[in-house]
Amino acid sequence: MTGVALAGLALTASLAFLTWVASLVRRDVSLIDRMWPVCIVGAGIVYFALLPMQTMRGLCMAVIGAAWAVRLSLYITWRNWGHGEDRRYQAIRARNQPNFGFKSLYLVFALQAVLAWVVSAPFLPGMVTLRPLGALDVLGIALALFGTFFEAIGDAQMARFKADPASKGQVMDRGLWRYTRHPNYFGECCVWWGLWLMAMGGAGWAGGWSVVSPLLMTWLLLKVSGVRMLEGDIGERRPAYRDYIARTNAFVPGPVRGNPKAS
Repeated sequence: MTGVALAGLALTASLAFLTWVASLVRRDVSLIDRMWPVCIVGAGIVYFALLPMQTMRGLCMAVIGAAWAVRLSLYITWRNWGHGEDRRYQAIRARNQPNFGFKSLYLVFALQAVLAWVVSAPFLPGMVTLRPLGALDVLGIALALFGTFFEAIGDAQMARFKADPASKGQVMDRGLWRYTRHPNYFGECCVWWGLWLMAMGGAGWAGGWSVVSPLLMTWLLLKVSGVRMLEGDIGERRPAYRDYIARTNAFVPGPVRGNPKAS
């Protein structure tokens, strides 16, 4: 199984390296965001292909993962098309001059490859076992599908909001965004907690180590590249967002606090 796991790492590293080459041509390190979901699920597809027996659990995990990855990758590509490098990566570029092009290989792309490989962890214990589908699998499938749709609906609502000229200067606090400031991140976490439940359903406590995947994803989305980074200075740039923060949960959906103000 070690060889199969290393094959997954080799794939994520190869995809990250090719994306790094493209980033040098485009001067756009944020291209890695488009490949991040592909790297994660690509490793899972490698596991599925290389393991000696393919099971219904493995197929379900591969299909759910692929659906999540393809949708998210296409959405990020569409959203960022023509906008150049994301400002978060522009800040990293500015802090690491000169020779950021080379430095980005290990500061951004190698790091993302390793993180993607770690996040792919539930696929391995979930796909290697021959145990039939059970209650944990049903719960995991339901949670992962819920997360996929929740994230997709949140992204679609935000896209419509931004496309409406009347929304300029306003804060998105409608639909799912009324109950959580980051429905896309919450949905993404649900996907990986669901896939971990499937790993537990297949391998039992022997697959418990793969909890590193949803824990890492949750930490990244809450404390590193997600909520904290996006909201670090948004209250200064957009005062109306401070009111939104005061009345709306950051992550887990919940009731609106206080008296909502018009944004």
